[in-house]
Amino acid sequence: MQFAKRLQPLQSNVFADMDSNKAKALMSGRQLIDLSLGSSDLPAHKDVIEAIAKSLNDRSTHGYLLFHGTQEFRQAAANWYERKFGLLVDPETEVLPLIGSQEGTAHLPLAVLNPGDFALLLDPGYPSHAGGIHLASGQIYGMPLNAENNFLPVFADIPLPVLAQSRMMVLSYPHNPTSAIAPLSFFQEAVAFCQTHNLVLVHDFPYVDLVFDETGELGDKEHSLAPSILQADPDKSVSIEFFTLSKSYNMGGFRIGYAIGNAELIRALRQVKAAVDFNQYRGILNGASAALNGSQDGVKSAVATFRERRDTFINALHSIGWQVPTPAATMYIWARLPEPWSQKSVEFCTQLVEATGVAASPGAGFGKSGEGYVRFALVHEPTVLKTAVQRIAKFLL
Repeated sequence: MQFAKRLQPLQSNVFADMDSNKAKALMSGRQLIDLSLGSSDLPAHKDVIEAIAKSLNDRSTHGYLLFHGTQEFRQAAANWYERKFGLLVDPETEVLPLIGSQEGTAHLPLAVLNPGDFALLLDPGYPSHAGGIHLASGQIYGMPLNAENNFLPVFADIPLPVLAQSRMMVLSYPHNPTSAIAPLSFFQEAVAFCQTHNLVLVHDFPYVDLVFDETGELGDKEHSLAPSILQADPDKSVSIEFFTLSKSYNMGGFRIGYAIGNAELIRALRQVKAAVDFNQYRGILNGASAALNGSQDGVKSAVATFRERRDTFINALHSIGWQVPTPAATMYIWARLPEPWSQKSVEFCTQLVEATGVAASPGAGFGKSGEGYVRFALVHEPTVLKTAVQRIAKFLL
């Protein structure tokens, strides 16, 4: 049996590989502390659950849900952007519901790229961004992210022959895995660059709310210090942004997000989506609308929780001699590996989970420039995080 060549780059990914290693650790009797996957352990808000529960007994929600049936959710998304960023959005032409933002990053390349076209991706970056390019038979140019540049790409370093064949650029800030934040001035530079070179500018935006200021309180603009790409491109000339309710609203398992931005890109993505699926169950969209329209106290609470966990984990690492910068955003710690592991992130994570039951994600799994780092996800209570660091300390002896 023969399969398409596009499957070859998809044989493995960082999360699947670590899942296998975690299973082996459990089979050997280890007590697992899983810090490898950024799946929030916090519950969705009660208003969200109540909206979904109420929908279950409404038989009108049990059928297929087509685009026009999602109007209430699209309006909620448009209103959320207007409140948070002061941006006017047309819910009819500039918003599209998605099964999580990963659906958008995977499907949009099918609408933008022809075989052989280049996409400019962050390196390191979220693995699904590359997966969508492979499915579209495109080529990837990784824009290296280095600590000395605050983990921001340098557009001038992109080779001209690559740029001539490029059709899209994918950014994502606050950034997974490095936890870096991009200022509005950087986004303005990115928009101008993409306008000049006729590139579609994609911004994956799941961590908009998981940002801290110096005192640990939430910032202004309805509690966010992270700008939207659409603030740099208010006319939506080249830009599309993906948001998921997985992080801010702890709805990861419900698989709900949306695309927002350039109407032509929204229409093209909608065409791809129509060939693949309908929408989720209407009750999930009702729950998501409740989240977007309702009190944001749950978001504030979640951010405070992750800040406490961040501080606990960073302090614990420092106490064992592992000096790691304190991240300003996200639910991750991006840690440069100590010797003798500095260029062996996969081996470090494999042996760590085998020896201690602590699972982390190797930096190399996020791209070539991620080698030398490891990512820890803060998805456990502080006491568990302290135990994880104690086990790490014994492993490093």
